[in-house]
Amino acid sequence: MEDCFVFVDNGFFKLVKKEFEKQSGKKLNFFKTFRNILKNEGLTRKRLFIYDAPPYQSTRPTNSENNLKQNYDKFTRMAKSKKWISFREGSCVKIPLNNGKYKFSQKGVDALMIMDMYECIINFPNINKMILFASDSDFVPMVNKMKENKKEVILYTYFDRVRDSRFSTSNQLLKAVSRWNQLKVGDFE
Repeated sequence: MEDCFVFVDNGFFKLVKKEFEKQSGKKLNFFKTFRNILKNEGLTRKRLFIYDAPPYQSTRPTNSENNLKQNYDKFTRMAKSKKWISFREGSCVKIPLNNGKYKFSQKGVDALMIMDMYECIINFPNINKMILFASDSDFVPMVNKMKENKKEVILYTYFDRVRDSRFSTSNQLLKAVSRWNQLKVGDFE
């Protein structure tokens, strides 16, 4: 079995997991997904890179904000305790919308992923496969750089082709990767 690196945009991954939990009516296992996919690919994990951002906290956090932060901190502690996981954090910003509501957005997460992917090209020339869990076009230049360096990039993503859906994947990314797979509920079980 061949070693590979696994890169996870956890903001995206959590949305997909939550959608599948809603569809299946059951709690799904975060890490089992990666084991299942690696087994199906015939690969072993050299390192799992997880990228996330802590939930937004206002000056006087609400109960909901506190609960989100406690769950995030619990997951973060667990991830950081595993020697085979690299956990990287960006930040979360609150963006006002015209209708008086707010949108929350992660910042810096994609940049951290891209930096680590590049370091893997340089520091691990014998590892030729990377699995990427993502959906946006920010990764296209890095994927192209990896392919120039004879690395195979396998994308696991999810999209539903519904207008204004939160589940869309860049066509540019789908074209750039070596191959791609649509995540399905069975990957999590």
